[in-house]
Amino acid sequence: MRLRSGVLAAGCLLLQAMGVAIFLRGFFPMAVRARPRGEPPGDGPAEPAPPGSGAVSNWSAMPPPLFRKVVLVLIDALREDFVFGPKGKQFMPYATQVIEKGTSYSFVAEAKPPTVTMPRIKALMTGSIPGFIDVVVNLNSPALLDDNLIWQAKTAGKRIIFYGDDTWVKLFPKHFVEYDGTTSFFVSDFTEVDDNVTRHLDRVLKREDWDLLILHYLGLDHIGHVTGPNSPQVGPKLREMDNILKKIHISLLSKEGEASLPSLLVVCGDHGMSETGSHGGSSEGEVHTPLLFISSAFEKRSGPLTQPELVQQTDLASTLAVGLGLPISRNSVGTLILPVVGGKTMREQLRFLHLNGFQLSRLLEENTPAYEKDPGYEQFKIAEKSHGNWIKLYLEGNNSEILMNLGKKVLKQYLEALKTLSASLSKQVAQYDMYSMMVGTVIVMEVLLLLLLSVPKALSSRAEFEVPLSPSLFSLLFYLMCLVLCAVHVIVCTSAESLCYFCSMSWLTALGVMMLISALMCGILSAIGKILENSRLPVKNPVVSSSSWSEVDVLMLAGTIGHVLSLGASSFIEEEHQTWYFLINTLCLALCQELCRNHFLLKECDPQHGISLKQNFDGIGEASDCKNIDVPTSGNSKLDKVASSAEFIKGSDKWISLASPWIILICCRLLRSLNQTGVQWAHRPDFGHWLTSSEHKSELSFLAAVSLVMIFFLVQRRCSLVSKIAMALGLLGVYSYRAAIGNVVFPWQHDSKDISKGITEARFVYVFVLGIVFTGTKDLLKSQVISADSSVKSTGLWEVYSGLVLLAALLFRPHNLPVLVFCLLIQTMMTKYIWRPLKCDVAQITIMHYWFGQAFFYFQGNSNGIATVDVSAGFVGLESYVEIPAIFLTAFATYAGPLLWAIHLLCYLSSEVSRNAAAVGHGCFCYALMRSIPVAIYILLVTGLRYHLFIWSVFSPKLLYEGVHVFITAAICLFFTAMDQNHSQKVQD
Repeated sequence: MRLRSGVLAAGCLLLQAMGVAIFLRGFFPMAVRARPRGEPPGDGPAEPAPPGSGAVSNWSAMPPPLFRKVVLVLIDALREDFVFGPKGKQFMPYATQVIEKGTSYSFVAEAKPPTVTMPRIKALMTGSIPGFIDVVVNLNSPALLDDNLIWQAKTAGKRIIFYGDDTWVKLFPKHFVEYDGTTSFFVSDFTEVDDNVTRHLDRVLKREDWDLLILHYLGLDHIGHVTGPNSPQVGPKLREMDNILKKIHISLLSKEGEASLPSLLVVCGDHGMSETGSHGGSSEGEVHTPLLFISSAFEKRSGPLTQPELVQQTDLASTLAVGLGLPISRNSVGTLILPVVGGKTMREQLRFLHLNGFQLSRLLEENTPAYEKDPGYEQFKIAEKSHGNWIKLYLEGNNSEILMNLGKKVLKQYLEALKTLSASLSKQVAQYDMYSMMVGTVIVMEVLLLLLLSVPKALSSRAEFEVPLSPSLFSLLFYLMCLVLCAVHVIVCTSAESLCYFCSMSWLTALGVMMLISALMCGILSAIGKILENSRLPVKNPVVSSSSWSEVDVLMLAGTIGHVLSLGASSFIEEEHQTWYFLINTLCLALCQELCRNHFLLKECDPQHGISLKQNFDGIGEASDCKNIDVPTSGNSKLDKVASSAEFIKGSDKWISLASPWIILICCRLLRSLNQTGVQWAHRPDFGHWLTSSEHKSELSFLAAVSLVMIFFLVQRRCSLVSKIAMALGLLGVYSYRAAIGNVVFPWQHDSKDISKGITEARFVYVFVLGIVFTGTKDLLKSQVISADSSVKSTGLWEVYSGLVLLAALLFRPHNLPVLVFCLLIQTMMTKYIWRPLKCDVAQITIMHYWFGQAFFYFQGNSNGIATVDVSAGFVGLESYVEIPAIFLTAFATYAGPLLWAIHLLCYLSSEVSRNAAAVGHGCFCYALMRSIPVAIYILLVTGLRYHLFIWSVFSPKLLYEGVHVFITAAICLFFTAMDQNHSQKVQD
């Protein structure tokens, strides 16, 4: 079966996307679990028995609660320095006063990546470390079925009230006696989302019919997403939160005189905030959050204020469970925060630590076969034995100093045992699904090998590849491989001790995957056989065997290999933008050298010689096509390029052509200064920070206006009149939208107090985006169905491209509009003054598009960390959270650079009528190969590095980016293939 290059590339990428999906499902594991929750728990373990025959402790029931009421105030994205730093002293005076002089304990709680809301809520309430893949399902939280504090409290008959982020309502359905959920994803809302929580406070605080009150405030997180942590809006929001804490604390204190037990106020954050205002990564600002315990049960602070102690976020679940008199969640890996119970008697403190140690040792026992040899388990047993000796002395009525010293010793032993047990469980918190990972890896590597073997045929003038489908499906090897793979599948799935995703699939689906793997392997072996067979055939005309490689070709090969190899180092992944900046800068220098060579060689080279040599190459090419030997129809030698460029470079154009690489270098240097990214230097101020500061709003407004005007002039040149008008109105709407939400101001505005959500203005732009894309799509359908006019198709493609540019202008933040301008400017200069004079072949142009697309991904301010994803782009023009549009807009804004360069590649190849009719197919194949190589090698690397120290903080986020990029590239290749349909007939002719 013959397939065109584009069809082969699109099909291979779809198969690779499936393989990547299977690998991701196996790589991002589920956390270790105890047995699922079932019946309500009974009494906890008894106190350790004293040594001696018949000695029994008289304390076997669960300890009573320590607090009458507990109020948990969770302030989303509350960074450590917002409370303990200068901002806390300035904007949260009441909280600062309580910390320094009140009855409170303050800690810094460390959250584990991914630092997004839903996994953090799970960690706070279960004490477990959620799987990394929870970052993906964060947008659609399923009900939490694991044992957790909320379920334990409800089972114990406690009445729970909740107001705030509706993620809690989804995680804990039917657990609250009263609740009011607000959507957490509409990040343009700074006030209403918190007012909807606070409006219930006065009424609830007066009532006595509740035991646990949970408040989740979202406004601070939304401010961070839209304007960053240094926004002038952060201060008023912190002051608002401080007033709320003051109101709650005073109300709790006022009712303690008539109650037997004190109340507890807990203040914490689910995660912090990066310097750009986002979260999801592992920077210090994202993982360190304040944790305050405020209660009259604590002793009043005296003496100088010390640095808050570092605890784990998972420690809150076990501490609150003890405070409420509840069993500790079975899956908790947290340890009790001892100062919270430090006011109790020694016997009570030892009892609490024993309960915590027993729960951790049981969890270790259920997840580790050789648990008895674990150091933490051994330490716990020693502490438990010492505890029994202490109880014996205590029951004998010994009140001497010996009893106190022994108690302190046992306390220390328990704390060390708990710390070691928690560390052991945290290391085992996830188990990889190696079988699913191997299946996905095999598919991905087979697809890559098939693409590499297809290169000569797929890039030939006919742009076709013979897929040996029928012989493969009816060969003995195919059936033998299917039989072997099915046997392996049965053995693995019947003997696997842990849950395997691939084994949970239906047998019919698994059989289909096995048949696919077998067919791909047979196809690969058949392709290798044909290559070996052709290599034995004598070459009848060995005048020219192949074209010589230029410096640009060598650079592209070395750069591609070097980038792929660099992915094995965590530092290179964190600073991958530096790799791409270096590659495109080096590429510009190589292009400059090539242009100089072409220009100055023209004076010394005989054009007639070049033309005659070109005729020889054409003759060889025609003869080779008859034998299926792949020589492109366009000239391949340097002299051919020199001769053909003689007609192009005339007058002043040659000087502009020579200057173009240097102008592009200057543009790239300016873009590097706009957004600091990566990890090492992300905290340093950049031009974008300067522009987004409130005192430079007029400069940002001027830059945004100039950028929008330049976008219009760079895009409109090939659009129809209707599209030009729509583009102008759309760009005006983009500026109006940014002015409406307060990012920029109009010249006649003195300030931006009248800030709205900009919904009307954004929808105004969407109308023109859809109109321009519709006009372009109409032209494309006309060229595909009615007439094969290449000019109509070229215009249609450019209008679709310009519609996407307008959408990017709407979604980009104002200071990033120059990125779009330079993108269009570089594309224009390279099209007119570099690719055409040099007569670059399709493979070279495709690789350049891919490289610049990757560089512009980082020029936008993106990185390989989740924290740089601009979530606010997904809510432009939306009144409320709508899942599908929000995901699409966020993905488009994140990958705008690679997308725009890929669509420009299609526009360019379709508009070049002088090129081979198969140019679009060649471009599609090269683009698919450039995407397939890094993702396949990276999957092998992360498999080998799965126990690396930085696997979750560095390698895993990059793996998610690579996976999403494969899906997007597959969609792009399908679009390429659709636009290449009418070329198949020309190739056949």
